[in-house]
Amino acid sequence: MADTLEKTGLSPEEQRQLQEIELREWLESLEYVLDSSGPERALELLKKLEQHAKKLGVEIPFSANTPYINTIPAEEDETYPGDLGIEKRIRNLIRWNAMAMVVRANKLSDGIGGHISTYASAATLYEVGMNHFFRGEGAGLDADMIYFQGHASPGIYARSYLERRIHKEHLRNFRRELQGGPSLTSYPHAWLMPEYWTFATVSMGLGPIMSIYQARFNRYLEDRGLKEPGGGKVWAFLGDGETDEPETLGAISLAAREKLDNLIWVINCNLQRLDGPVRGNSKIIQELEASFRGTGWNVIKVVWGSGWDKLMQKDTQGVLLERFEKLVDGESQRYAAFGAPELRKNFFNTPELQKLIEGWSDEDLAKLNRGGHDPIKVYTAYKRAVEHKGQPTVILARTIKGYGLGESGEGKNVTHQQKKLNEDELKLFRDRFDIPISDDEIGQFPFYRPDEDTEEFRYLKARREALGGSVPARRVKAEPLAAPDEALFEEFGKGTGDREVSTTMVFVRILGKLLRDKTWGKLIVPIIPDEARTFGMEALFRQIGIYSHVGQLYEPVDSDNILYYKESTDGQILEEGITEAGSISSFIAAGTAYATHGVNTIPFFIYYSMFGFQRIGDFLWAAGDMRTKGFLLGATAGRTTLAGEGLQHQDGHSHVLAYPIPNLMAYDPSFAFEMAIIIREGMRRMYEAQEDLFYYLTIGNENYRQPALPEHLSFEELKEGVLKGLYLFKPAPKKAKLRAQLFGSGAIMNEVLKAQALLADYKVAADVWSVTSYKALHQDALRVERHNRLHPEQEPQTPFVYDALKEAEGVFVAASDYLKLLPDALARHLPRPMVSLGTDGFGRSEAREELRDHFEVDARFITLATLQALAQEGKVDKSVVAKALKDLEINPDKLDPHVA
Repeated sequence: MADTLEKTGLSPEEQRQLQEIELREWLESLEYVLDSSGPERALELLKKLEQHAKKLGVEIPFSANTPYINTIPAEEDETYPGDLGIEKRIRNLIRWNAMAMVVRANKLSDGIGGHISTYASAATLYEVGMNHFFRGEGAGLDADMIYFQGHASPGIYARSYLERRIHKEHLRNFRRELQGGPSLTSYPHAWLMPEYWTFATVSMGLGPIMSIYQARFNRYLEDRGLKEPGGGKVWAFLGDGETDEPETLGAISLAAREKLDNLIWVINCNLQRLDGPVRGNSKIIQELEASFRGTGWNVIKVVWGSGWDKLMQKDTQGVLLERFEKLVDGESQRYAAFGAPELRKNFFNTPELQKLIEGWSDEDLAKLNRGGHDPIKVYTAYKRAVEHKGQPTVILARTIKGYGLGESGEGKNVTHQQKKLNEDELKLFRDRFDIPISDDEIGQFPFYRPDEDTEEFRYLKARREALGGSVPARRVKAEPLAAPDEALFEEFGKGTGDREVSTTMVFVRILGKLLRDKTWGKLIVPIIPDEARTFGMEALFRQIGIYSHVGQLYEPVDSDNILYYKESTDGQILEEGITEAGSISSFIAAGTAYATHGVNTIPFFIYYSMFGFQRIGDFLWAAGDMRTKGFLLGATAGRTTLAGEGLQHQDGHSHVLAYPIPNLMAYDPSFAFEMAIIIREGMRRMYEAQEDLFYYLTIGNENYRQPALPEHLSFEELKEGVLKGLYLFKPAPKKAKLRAQLFGSGAIMNEVLKAQALLADYKVAADVWSVTSYKALHQDALRVERHNRLHPEQEPQTPFVYDALKEAEGVFVAASDYLKLLPDALARHLPRPMVSLGTDGFGRSEAREELRDHFEVDARFITLATLQALAQEGKVDKSVVAKALKDLEINPDKLDPHVA
């Protein structure tokens, strides 16, 4: 710069003036082109200018950002269609009731929690939508789906209170669900409020990604003819701090790639997370804009409210825009917390900026609001979003966290934890929002609701009626659907003879038969992350196709193959790519379609079992909360089945992790007929009886002969045992003095059968039991235990597992390809003690035989454990156990797999 000044002979001040003149000429030229030829011509010239600059060697840094101002200029603001005065009064009442609900709850039960500040910042964002955009179920095919931000739930309840959907008793029992009267859940939970909430959006990060796959699933239903096309939108409200969750932004490229213009995200950018600023040293809005624009979304920034419009028009030199660019969020937070004096002193900090506000009072400065609190700006953004075609839209709305809380928390780091207000703070809040409550009442944290003959209530009611009814609302309209006839599954009871197949291939066969069923075929939704060929499902590519909204725009490289990769607009398979989070989001969308669309779609989500509960357990918990239906298929299940893959791929704990979800049925079938019985019964319970359950089945990749139905049981006896979790699969060939009861399941069942034969050499007659579900047995036992505890004078009940085994003779030995904890859960419910073998510890890269030796769950170790148990009971001499160690070639000094 100094060299340039010296060459021109101009002083620094003269140089600055010259630069201002140059800038003004460029800007005036651009304005002339816009006025005379329109924005298309201006854009064309700017592109040419950029290209020419590059030719001249000017390095133009890439930026996906636009200036830190509103995307929609003030002159394009829409005329507001509602009554701003009435809406403001309604909004203020909702703010008050939401605040009073939380403060009252914490006054009565210290530490009960709740959130004031999130809804305080988002009230305008929600209310503009409630009054003018969010369409209820009465809108039919145009009804919207709304993912409400969980921490804003008090405000949603407060509006429902004004609408008279819920009552004072509900608000009084916010977060007090065990008080015996009507109550309200902490966050959106369909399990606890099944006629109100639809989508579980807490934990944070789950709602955003689920909304993407929900919007895509809505298109899937339309493209496949399962639902008529409509204009409904999927709205998702989230916080700027929530975008740090990888699930939030991890799938936004899918929304752009699929051109989901039925999806609208509203990110409440109050610039604060739980403990402090989201991006104190930069600008979260600009960061998010770059991410979304770079991915292909339509981005609308609502940064500055109408109070700034006059200043921007007055700013002919661009000093205000330049000051906006220099802002960081930590600085903005100070202006929210400390108000007009801070703004005057530190924002308008140059003579040029001070001149813009010359003669302004602090009251004038206080009107310089943020865009997310301006109904006109928000309405304009929403209208643009719903009218936009070809892209999903994200609205980045700048707000103040704790808006209205004043000095007690507005814009301050502590605001997220704000649960209580003292009486003076309540009065300030009341006065600021003009709530008609007296000083005498205020200490009781009263709720306020206008009478039905007031203009506020009439307006509120009229707006929701015009939009199709109240939201949120969950209505189950799907009719019961009869399960497939049992005849469809008869082949799986015949066995495979000499042919060896895995239970995975059995599942693929069952799925193929269901897909051809006249009633169920079109309703099946197969979901695969990226392993269809691994699971032997590539035949389905041609049979039913892979879903793509645009079809197949290329000729696949394997097009000359019968089983080529076929994408189509009416394809049935959702092959999601390498994303368990995305796949489970599709599972939830399909498994809740009975409630969201009145369509009984039934998802079958097959995946590596290791990457289910361990990787996406939070989504599975949400699936239970949302009353999702369908089947999860954990393939390559068990610690010792996936040869060669090693520690990270070997699942020995998914069945243990399935325990916490109350409405999840978990089964580990060993044989084809077991799987057929379980799947058919699952379809009956979920879709015919309409029970709010979903199922987890583990399936293996080891090939072996599938047996026919056991002859010693009737089909009804077998069916009862399979579904309740236990039945005698193979009695000992003959009676003997020494008896044992062996329990096997899934991948280890064949080792148990081998152990039965080995034990015969030691004159031990062992019965083999198939344990299809340790969880089902355990749940039944706990139910019985609780009943007996609460009904001490009644005849004690006994659990199913006890009744099944009470006459069985000999020691109990359970072998599992899962943690010992799984069978151990039954220990106290059995007639006698049990020895458990399992696969605790990290896996190894090896073949199955070596892995089962390493984890001590093969037939040899089952035999040894049985003999040791008999020795402990004094039934055999210890020398027999020592001899077995040698006979079975077991090294007593081998590494303990459970700690290494």
